[in-house]
Amino acid sequence: MSLKDRDYFNVKLERQDDESLWLKCKACSELIFKKRVRENNNICPKCGEYFFLTARERIESLIDDKSFTDISKSIIADDPLNFIDSKPYLKRIEEAQANTELADALILGSATINGKGVIIAAMEFRFVGGSMGSVMGEQICHGMEEALRLNRPFILISSSGGARMQEGVFSLFQMAKTSAVRAKLSENKILFISIMTYPTTGGVAASIASLGDVIIAEKGALIGFAGRRVIQNTTGEELPDDFQTDAFALSHGSVDRVVSRENLRDELSKLLSFFLEAE
Repeated sequence: MSLKDRDYFNVKLERQDDESLWLKCKACSELIFKKRVRENNNICPKCGEYFFLTARERIESLIDDKSFTDISKSIIADDPLNFIDSKPYLKRIEEAQANTELADALILGSATINGKGVIIAAMEFRFVGGSMGSVMGEQICHGMEEALRLNRPFILISSSGGARMQEGVFSLFQMAKTSAVRAKLSENKILFISIMTYPTTGGVAASIASLGDVIIAEKGALIGFAGRRVIQNTTGEELPDDFQTDAFALSHGSVDRVVSRENLRDELSKLLSFFLEAE
């Protein structure tokens, strides 16, 4: 289906439920009523294991009901390198758009959290691994510029494998580009909260995700640049068992807080109250 046939730029945060009523937890193998899982923040009520969340579900779990308004730009990925790996890049993009009903790997909008206005963005890992190409970079910058214009905090929820290799250096430019616009938030004293989820890696972890005024890791998050095996083979050193875990990131100062999924909304509400009332 071509882009002409669908509207990718009016994102509605509505659950796309399939017809099955039950889920099997991969951790404890229990068969659980799907509604119970959804009511429990997509956490297994038996063993506490986290189920995967889409970008829509991430945002929906954090904001006030029906407060979201899509503010993303109407742009889609180009193919500057005519890149082909196991399939042409544009074919990969078309498949991701069909599977996620998104134009690219980021949802961006304005919303409220306990009545406080924010600009919020969430990465969609199902879209080419949540990779940051030129479209995502532009959308993140647009979101920060809207936060500046409206004098609202900016919240970014990361779930990404890093820069999008199919766009080559154009994707790497986004690291510098988003970092430069982020500096404007700092200059104008606009709060930026970064939330790292499983996984936050590569060029995203090395740039915008690590530049928050407050950096929160969701409990269980994988946080790092290159893969464990790559680092171990490069350095020739044995890495600790907890390397690139949320606890490792916290103990080494890469994040400020580790927060369980069910407490993320309350944590954001407290941070917004503290910083906005302090102005």
